[in-house]
Parts: sequence; C-alpha cells; structure tokens
Amino acid sequence: MTTQLTTTPYDALPAPLLAEVEAAGLDPRATYAAVVAALVEDVPDGDVTSLATIPVDARGTADFGAREPGTVAGLVLAELAFRAVLGDDVAVTGRVPDGTTVTAGDAVMSVAGPTRGLLTAERVALNYACHLSGVATATAAWVAALEGTSARVLDTRKTLPGLRALQKYAVRCGGGVNHRFSLSDVAMVKDNHVVAAGGVVPAFEAVRATYPDLHVVVEVTDLEQLRELLVAGCTWVLLDNMDAATMTAAVALNAELTQGRATLEASGGLTIERAREVAATGVDYISVGALTHSVKVFDLGLDLRG
Repeated sequence: MTTQLTTTPYDALPAPLLAEVEAAGLDPRATYAAVVAALVEDVPDGDVTSLATIPVDARGTADFGAREPGTVAGLVLAELAFRAVLGDDVAVTGRVPDGTTVTAGDAVMSVAGPTRGLLTAERVALNYACHLSGVATATAAWVAALEGTSARVLDTRKTLPGLRALQKYAVRCGGGVNHRFSLSDVAMVKDNHVVAAGGVVPAFEAVRATYPDLHVVVEVTDLEQLRELLVAGCTWVLLDNMDAATMTAAVALNAELTQGRATLEASGGLTIERAREVAATGVDYISVGALTHSVKVFDLGLDLRG
C-alpha cells in the first residue's frame, strides 16, 4: 500500500512563519516551493516504511538536537517541511533563532504531531538544517578568526545549483557578508574577461561605458595592473592569489593613489589558517568560496521521545 503525499497549500501556512522567512531576506513563496519539491523528491509515492510500521492514529513528539558545537541555520526551513506535511496538525516549540550558537547536546527545536508525518518530513527538514548550519558554522569560524581586524569575510557565487539564496542566507546567519548574487547585479571582471578585452583597464572601461550605474569589481594578479586600475578610477579590486607581502604592497599603493578609498578584496584558495595573516595586510575583505561549495554538514539529529 502506498499513499501519495499531499502538501499544505502555501496560503494555509501560518502568516507569522512566512513573515519570518521574508524578514530573513528570502522569498517565502520560492522558499516553500523548494521545500515542497524536496519532499516530492523524497516521497514520490508514500513513506512506505512509516506506513508499514506506525499506526495511523499514533502521535509523538520529537526533538532536534545539536551533536556538536556550532551555529545553526535553516531551522525555519525545517519547520516549513513539517508544516508542508502536517499543516496545522503539528506543534513546533523551542525553535532557536537561526544564527544561534549552540553546543553539543543543545535542543534546538521540538515537533509534536502524527508520528507518520513527523518521520516523513524528518529527512528533508534535517537536510536543510544540517547543510545550512554547516555553512553558518564555517562562516562563524572565519568571523572569529578575523575578530579584532578590519577585514570581513565574503561569500562567492560558488554555490550549489538552486540553493544560492539559502546558502547566502546561512552565510549571513554566521556573520559573513554576501557578495554578488548573480551575473547581473555586479560586474566582476575576471582573467578571461581581461584577455578578451585586451587588458584590465579596457575591460573596466568597457563595463563602465555599457553599464554606467553598475558596481564594477576587477581582478588583478600583480601590482602594475592594480596601479593602472586605480588611476583609471576603479573603486573595488580583487587581489587574486597574491602572497601576503604583495597584498601589503597593494594596500600601500591604494593608500598612495586613492587615500585608501578603493576597496581591496583578497581571493584565491585562502584557508582559515591564513586568515589573520591576510587580514594583517590591510585588505578590506577576504572572499571564501569554501563557505558554500564544499562545506561540512553540521551534525543535527531528530529523536522521538520514548
């Protein structure tokens, strides 16, 4: 016997929950659609194990617990997963705000309702919460490593397809800064653009002429390129794969030519072990693709009370 999953209509979700999603900088309708799609992927024709082992009228309470220290994110999506399956027939209590620092053993959320539904929603809820908490935890570690310096950690477009808005939300939960969200909102001139345009300045000026109101970031690999760009009026330069000594010289050159008005961003395979060394050069930002493209999931678990 199988039973096709029926999810709660968007308009039937609690208004405060949707308002919370929107306040987090996420599109509530798109976020819920992603949760529903994940459930449909996971339950195409019924949760066969729960249908076979759990009486239809069984009810229970389950607790989400942190199994390691870190920063949680995505619990609001976890609640959406339970609401999608159970609608108003689930009580969600004790949910800590996304961005909360937790230790191993902390309870971060409890859910009560029909046991079948709780277990049907469990994996999707955990997939979102564990992954996004991993992003938030990694970001928070970088923020802690940079504490006391003027540098801040940036994310990148190296996100999992379809999860960009959520991963960048998790970066914010961890205290990081979002960079561009797409190829449309910021022009970033990289090495291939430089080659195609015939140099860093021609590439910069081509973007500025075509999109005069758009923010432009240009990548450089040496101090001569940086000098040319600063003279041309570029206000945000990405220092790609430079050693600490060269970055220090880049900061000094920026101070000499622009009185430090241009923003300097360090990028290129940077590790948290080098965080303070890079920050000490005086750069404004450190961009870290690893916050989103290869982060370790955070260990959260859900356990039914006996």
